[in-house]
Amino acid sequence: MRYRTDIDGLRALAVVPVVLFHAGLKPFGGGYIGVDVFFVISGYLITSLIAG
Repeated sequence: MRYRTDIDGLRALAVVPVVLFHAGLKPFGGGYIGVDVFFVISGYLITSLIAG
């Protein structure tokens, strides 16, 4: 499997709400959602490497 920069970009975007949550910004009260999205995307990448 080739390196997926697009998926890496999605993982980076998933980290943004977590950072903003820890910065104390009220609109980003659900920082845990970013963690969940990050783990789902990472799981997809790891599974595709193992299966591929």
